[in-house]
Amino acid sequence: MRKRAVKIIEPKGKLGVLIPGMGAVATTFIAGVEAIRRHLAQPVGSLTQMGTIRLGKRTEKRTPAIKDFVPLAHLDDLVFGGWDVFEDNTYQAAAKAGVLEPSLLEQLKDHLESIRPMPAVFEQKFVKRLRASNVKKGKTKMDLAEQVMEDIRQFRKRTGAERLVMIWCGSTEIFLKPMSTHLTLAAFERGLRANSPDIAPSMVYAYAALELGVPFANGAPNLTVDLPALQELSLRHQAPTCGKDFKTGQTLLKTIIAPGLKARLLGLRGWFSTNILGNRDGEVLEDPGSFKTKEESKLSALEYILQPELYPELYGNFCHKVRINYYPPRGDNKEGWDNLDIFGWLGYPMQIKIDFLCRDSILAAPLVLDLVLFLDLAQRCPELAHKGIQEWLSFYFKSPMCAPKIYPEHDLFIQLMKLKNTLRYLRGEEMITHLGLEYYD
Repeated sequence: MRKRAVKIIEPKGKLGVLIPGMGAVATTFIAGVEAIRRHLAQPVGSLTQMGTIRLGKRTEKRTPAIKDFVPLAHLDDLVFGGWDVFEDNTYQAAAKAGVLEPSLLEQLKDHLESIRPMPAVFEQKFVKRLRASNVKKGKTKMDLAEQVMEDIRQFRKRTGAERLVMIWCGSTEIFLKPMSTHLTLAAFERGLRANSPDIAPSMVYAYAALELGVPFANGAPNLTVDLPALQELSLRHQAPTCGKDFKTGQTLLKTIIAPGLKARLLGLRGWFSTNILGNRDGEVLEDPGSFKTKEESKLSALEYILQPELYPELYGNFCHKVRINYYPPRGDNKEGWDNLDIFGWLGYPMQIKIDFLCRDSILAAPLVLDLVLFLDLAQRCPELAHKGIQEWLSFYFKSPMCAPKIYPEHDLFIQLMKLKNTLRYLRGEEMITHLGLEYYD
């Protein structure tokens, strides 16, 4: 039985997209949106632009496009801004990243050259492999946060944006554990004023965004918005949050393959993963502190999907290793090698070998677009906005945020079901359970 739809405010006016970190992912996203707006390319990989959603019974044959089913902002309404530690405009940064063909960039040059990064919040100890030249100065981290808030106000005024979303596309910061500074908003604000060493630049951006009621998504594995202090701020201003770490190459495949092994109750003795990567992300991850952050994100998915505590004979003692190697000639074209040692009936051994030659930013860009549009949907929906964490967006992340005291869902197919059922709920449609018994009554 259909229910009454949930209130969602219509997406009128421009939507401002603010991005800390205007590197390969951000420039590929911005250039891609402009190419799609000019009908030069298709939005391949974007659920909001190309996905459909089944409604009701299969016999009803109702399968609208997602962008026609829920009120999403139009691509023509997006305006872009951001911060970076280098002064290159978006055209220059995209050319240096080397992701997109020069022939395409030339067609977009007028638009890309008009987007220049604002000076960034930066502290060397958090990203040791970068040498920044375009950075903010301030006596305290609160001063820096206030500068970011002023940047946001000026961007809104300059572009005429009615609504804003911020999405972190910056480099991976060093591994941090939650400290006392992170536990309450009052403690966090004291830490900002006292230049606490436990407050990373990404947290400064998240604080500035949420203080102004701007939704925030974290596309890196950093400890950023997944703090009690910033969740307190998120709830206070009803600014939705989600994260963390875009689910793109190797981990995307893990969250596809591991559910299949578990579904068929095939055992796992070991999963070895290694990558070669030559972009700025690969260079940053040469630092052990930044790699530790990424490693934690990459390792977590298998444990949650396979549930070794429930299936000790199959998954109770598997060996899981992850390696990332910086190899400059490869650029943004990452190669991920996986070796799986599995076993089946009577314990007989088998192996799976995977060689994924992927393009990191090409896989990430449509995720950025979807997250921007869905976070904007969430901020226009009071029922979603007041919840803070948007767990229904777990589909896009390696380390999904979730409510305290529950475990995150990593299975890609369950994540997609959760996302689409959330959309059905918002529009008053029945949840899809795939039970199917009613067809045989």
